[in-house]
Amino acid sequence: MVKRTWSTIIASAIIIGAGAAGVFWIHEHSADQLQDGPRLAVVEVKDTKNAATTTASKQTVKKTRKQIIEESQKKVVTIESSSGLGSGFLYNDLGDVVTNAHVVEGMKEVTIRTLNHEEYKGTVIGIGEETDVAVVRVPDLKKVKPLAIAKSKAETGDEILALGSPLGLENTVTTGIISGVGRSFEIAPYIYSNLYQISAPITHGNSGGPLINAETGEVLGINSAVVEQEGGIGFSIPITSVLKQVQAWSKKPSSPTAIQTAGGNGTESISTSAEAEGLVTEFYNSLNLSDYVTAYALLGSEWQSSTSYAKFSEGYLNTSYVTIGEVSSIDKGNDGMEVTAVITADERRDGEYVTTKYKVTYQVASENGQLKILHGKGKKVK
Repeated sequence: MVKRTWSTIIASAIIIGAGAAGVFWIHEHSADQLQDGPRLAVVEVKDTKNAATTTASKQTVKKTRKQIIEESQKKVVTIESSSGLGSGFLYNDLGDVVTNAHVVEGMKEVTIRTLNHEEYKGTVIGIGEETDVAVVRVPDLKKVKPLAIAKSKAETGDEILALGSPLGLENTVTTGIISGVGRSFEIAPYIYSNLYQISAPITHGNSGGPLINAETGEVLGINSAVVEQEGGIGFSIPITSVLKQVQAWSKKPSSPTAIQTAGGNGTESISTSAEAEGLVTEFYNSLNLSDYVTAYALLGSEWQSSTSYAKFSEGYLNTSYVTIGEVSSIDKGNDGMEVTAVITADERRDGEYVTTKYKVTYQVASENGQLKILHGKGKKVK
């Protein structure tokens, strides 16, 4: 259960990957022990140049910050899917890339782009349903030396580097510290437990990128979420808490069911309710951040043709915050998923704020390869 002190974060935290969501416009007319797996990289450089002539022992040389960044960037990739861009990193010598589940949800194959702009095809071989972690196998990157994985958790005050592709700006590095530990909250359908809170700036596109120890170059976590309304506080999933599952997927790859084409009207059905429910939740997160451009882009073409962007954004100017709860969905086959939710909106009326509860229902399906909210309706409830 999420503690009350984190209610603000739960309400305002947003998943920062390329995933997208759509929803109804409200208006008057309507998871920690390491196990052996594929060979992991080891961060230790030996140097004998300055070794004493009286001993044959080797001396460990500490890498500079610049060296750590340059070597790490070679193992960090940009992930491109129908939803947009995210990040990931090589963690073993099988060509397996760790990323966030929300970056590749609904996908079987994605495009992987490396530091030198070479592109490869990757296959999703494991994806969490409640844990926001996934693994993509890229055969062309097999035998490439991966990033080293930390064997212990980080502590508050540790210096860190966050690598990824924020807003599509590839090979970006930001610096900071571990500013807090043990943070937990939920952004449906994912449950985030015992996260690192970080001061390094991250945003959309950083999702799935590595959080690296600035002193050793080891991966400490997977950058996953940011609270933009609270000064840009970022959060990262400790690698030690998910490595066991990641290694299991690498050892025994699974084949997640992607979106299945329904045909007929250009839409597609969705294989899991989590995908559809996640879209609705992410849409409201965009609205709560006053990101009306992103929210409007998540509506289907028919909805957009009947509602201009100006009219859409104007309809939310008097809505200060929306809390979503009681989300459920029903598989409608070729018509996609029908998602129902009860939302509570804080709205300004006649200079005063009032709280209104609505029951909303949406049809979520894929349109031209991207998930969209095709139709929606809602009504006030007591």
